[in-house]
Amino acid sequence: MPRSQRNDNFIDKTFTIVADILLRIIPMAPGEKEAFTYYRDGMSAQSEGEYAEALQNYYEAMRLETDPYDRSYILYNIGLVHTSNGEHTKALEYYFQALERNPSLPQALNNTALICHYRGEQAIRQGDPETAEAWFDQAAEYWEQAIALAPGNYIEAQNWLKITGRFGE
Repeated sequence: MPRSQRNDNFIDKTFTIVADILLRIIPMAPGEKEAFTYYRDGMSAQSEGEYAEALQNYYEAMRLETDPYDRSYILYNIGLVHTSNGEHTKALEYYFQALERNPSLPQALNNTALICHYRGEQAIRQGDPETAEAWFDQAAEYWEQAIALAPGNYIEAQNWLKITGRFGE
């Protein structure tokens, strides 16, 4: 049984109902509808921590979806799953693919910056301040792009940029 038919919580049920209504009223090709159904099921599985199932649904949605903009969100969500699993290199690959298709995706830029910042912190713990600075500079670049696209969404990042003297470099 598809995940969309067995949602247990109120938010998932509400999302499923709204999504089903949109699928009926918005003109789409059958492949697009099927891709959206897999995407929706992937998001539901992801929200429940069922990452393997989420990935299966996202990969199937990618197989069916042809629109680059829609594919960017699928790729972004695949990146989120890999981030949740601590697979940062894989996550970055998917965030970059999402940004290739949709350069105006601030959440992918933010998550990329978070991974760079994390790697900078790791380098500090390992006693490598030069590598840390390089990672922090990279994080700053991505956060500046995210902030430019979504002013006010990344206040903590903006504060970090100001505190570290990296804002507007």
